Amino acid sequence: MTWADRLLRLDRRIIFLLVAAGTALPLLMPVNLPISVSPRVEAAYQTIDVLPAGSTVLFSLDYEPDISAELQPMTIAIMRHCFRKNLHVIALTLYPAGPGLVEPAIRVAATKEHKVRNKDYAFLGYKSGFQTVMIGMGESIRQQFPVDFYGTPLDSIPVMRGIRNYGEIALLVNLTASSAADYWIQFAVGRYRKPMVLGATAVMATDYYPYLSSRQLLGLIGGMKGAAEYEKRMDLFGDARRGMDAQSLVHVIVAFLVILGTVALFASGQRGPAPRAEKPQE
Repeated sequence: MTWADRLLRLDRRIIFLLVAAGTALPLLMPVNLPISVSPRVEAAYQTIDVLPAGSTVLFSLDYEPDISAELQPMTIAIMRHCFRKNLHVIALTLYPAGPGLVEPAIRVAATKEHKVRNKDYAFLGYKSGFQTVMIGMGESIRQQFPVDFYGTPLDSIPVMRGIRNYGEIALLVNLTASSAADYWIQFAVGRYRKPMVLGATAVMATDYYPYLSSRQLLGLIGGMKGAAEYEKRMDLFGDARRGMDAQSLVHVIVAFLVILGTVALFASGQRGPAPRAEKPQE
């Protein structure tokens, strides 16, 4: 049996092990592959970077565990940027399962940048009703969120003093995996003229390119790659860059196996899949 025949009969479990190793190794031992920052992510970074210290940024973090691999690292990276610039952060979520992800993400970002709850940021928690909440906040944030996630009245939170509605918000950042972005653009941007940066899943990102062209969005961060680009711009090595290293290495392994299998197929002279070994008859 030639090398090509042996390769074509390679046990598929070996391929699974190679893919598993390609996924696990970059997560355990960072590779730090080079990554370039796209103009869309750079625009999002610059929008936040030019805000004066003490400005208030409103985060609407509208995602649940199934999308956390893409948007959780993005949340941490952008919040760390805000904290480094000494911006005040107000965060909320319109998804029922959101608080379980958002609250730890804010805590991680705040701890890394030595920021304090209520003094530097506030987490308002969850509220149902996309359009109702968005329009209502344009009149009064306190009517929609009388207390924060921890049960503290908003009037008792230093970072919320003087914040009545969108009028005191310098920038809206929406990280979402749903149509919440469309409503934020419709109401916060269209009706109340608030500048907005959007972070979305990779499959959603292209749908929002027209909003960038029309300047209804000032920046767009798409999926884990966009989050990794933002980490690169922040000179951080977080979960997004680790995830992109793993993804890139697995792509290389799969491409190499495809090429190797094609070469082996032609070398063996076959024009179809390798024949399966027959089981011995009982």
